[in-house]
Amino acid sequence: MLDIKFLRAEPEAVKENIRKKFQDEKVALVDEVIELDEQCRAAKTRCDTLRNQRNVISKQIGGLMKQGKKEEAEAAKKSVTDMAEEMAQLDARVDELSAQVRERMLVIPNMIDPSVPIGRDDSENIELERFGEPAVPDFEVPYHVDIMERLQGIDLDSARKTSGNGFYYLCGDVARLHSAVLSYARDFMIDRGFTYYIPPFMIRSNVVDGVMSFSEMENMMYKIEGEDLYLIGTSEHSMIGKFIDTILDEDALPQALTSYSPCFRKEVGAHGIEERGVYRIHQFEKQEMVVVCRPEESKEWFTRLYRNTVDFFRSLDIPVRTLECCSGDLADLKVKSVDVEAWSPRQKKYFEVGSCSNLGDAQARRLRIRVRDKVKGNYFPHTLNNTVVAPPRMLIAFLENNLRADGTVAIPAPLQMYMGGKTFIG
Repeated sequence: MLDIKFLRAEPEAVKENIRKKFQDEKVALVDEVIELDEQCRAAKTRCDTLRNQRNVISKQIGGLMKQGKKEEAEAAKKSVTDMAEEMAQLDARVDELSAQVRERMLVIPNMIDPSVPIGRDDSENIELERFGEPAVPDFEVPYHVDIMERLQGIDLDSARKTSGNGFYYLCGDVARLHSAVLSYARDFMIDRGFTYYIPPFMIRSNVVDGVMSFSEMENMMYKIEGEDLYLIGTSEHSMIGKFIDTILDEDALPQALTSYSPCFRKEVGAHGIEERGVYRIHQFEKQEMVVVCRPEESKEWFTRLYRNTVDFFRSLDIPVRTLECCSGDLADLKVKSVDVEAWSPRQKKYFEVGSCSNLGDAQARRLRIRVRDKVKGNYFPHTLNNTVVAPPRMLIAFLENNLRADGTVAIPAPLQMYMGGKTFIG
């Protein structure tokens, strides 16, 4: 959510930012906010004026009574009563207008970084760098589910009976590999100085409103019926939410956190849930990284975060590339975003395995997270998040890149200690 003061001062810049995101239908919201905000401030000013007048008149009533001026005293009392009634109406009007302003401010996109390329959708994202040499073996690489089934590591049919499409049973060495990847990711991030967390897997609606846009919530979040609770789509939601309504000491920054959680997503509006695959599913597990930092440090942290994911995949000898997300591919709260994609030998192309985002002070402003500074005054910190790894999607890249001609799958050295010393499976 933008600073209302910035919107008042730079309405045309906000409108141009909306156009850069190809959301022209939202341009009118800027003028609506300005008009409603003016009405709200006028109502507050009138209320403050009445309050001052009431206080003055109230002090005079006692003196009038002592002087025996009952009629004047009664008139003053009536005036005070009338003022109180008007103030109550004004307070209600202020609440109503404030709610209307906030409702619109929540859907006006955040200001994108000047370095973000302008484009309509992900087809216009720009490749930044490649890491590792993408290779295609001289034998056929089967579909990832076929590899898992040959390893007796997945049961989609049973999951379809119990839960429907978009769910799976992992078993045997594939399930163990899944856990090994997450354990390695946990230790990888701890070794890089991040504090490890296991957060709540459900959050309240006020936290949901703070961490994501309404459209994202509608397309992603599962609500618990009869309760003010939602299943998280990523641990970023509860990790940023943990700071709601807090004032942090500046000395406590940066907060560099890494968290494990299951993730639950409706995937409404996505490319669809595969009937036979684990690329886009309703339930998965993920290791995440979250940073809360000073505004002047967020650009540096942004680069560090996505390089952590690159380094993680390269430590397992999986080729990856980074993509700069264009303006139209950025969610409304994001200032800047880079996707990490892994190489698929079967498809002979890269596919997304992680996304790194700088959200500026948008989440902090929504959640009322502030930093105490005795010199400059309290301010909103910047928040960032990035995927370390999200199996089973990562397993697709892992299995394809480590498959051998005889059908076995090699286990890279960093994972072997988590796999009981095994050097291959199959």
